[in-house]
Amino acid sequence: MERQLPKHDVGIGRTVSGAFDAVVARTEAALKEQGFGVLTRIDVKATMKEKLDVDVEQNVILGACNPSIAHKALTIEPRIGLLLPCNVVVRQEGNAVRVEAIEPYAMVEMFPDKDLNAVAAEASDKLRRAIEAI
Repeated sequence: MERQLPKHDVGIGRTVSGAFDAVVARTEAALKEQGFGVLTRIDVKATMKEKLDVDVEQNVILGACNPSIAHKALTIEPRIGLLLPCNVVVRQEGNAVRVEAIEPYAMVEMFPDKDLNAVAAEASDKLRRAIEAI
């Protein structure tokens, strides 16, 4: 069977200016405005230093979840839980900070036999609004 390329980019993102910690705080606030809670926070820089004794740029992975949207998706396809929560990455890139969220349309492409497009549209719209507000 021939492997199909994804129809959507894997992420929604933009590069912003500001101090790293301030951008993380703005990201969390923007997610909250769109109904997402941050369930997990992984400090990649600290983890790499602790586990591998290597220095990397500032990098935080936020596990964001909108309970209403997650419930809709899980009702249609319980296996979507394998992809939750939605990851939002904030990482230092030189003098700027890159903020990216997983593209929900790319997530639901993994379940072509399920009608998850309306859920993906709602999640994508809210994540895009959050990213644009940072």
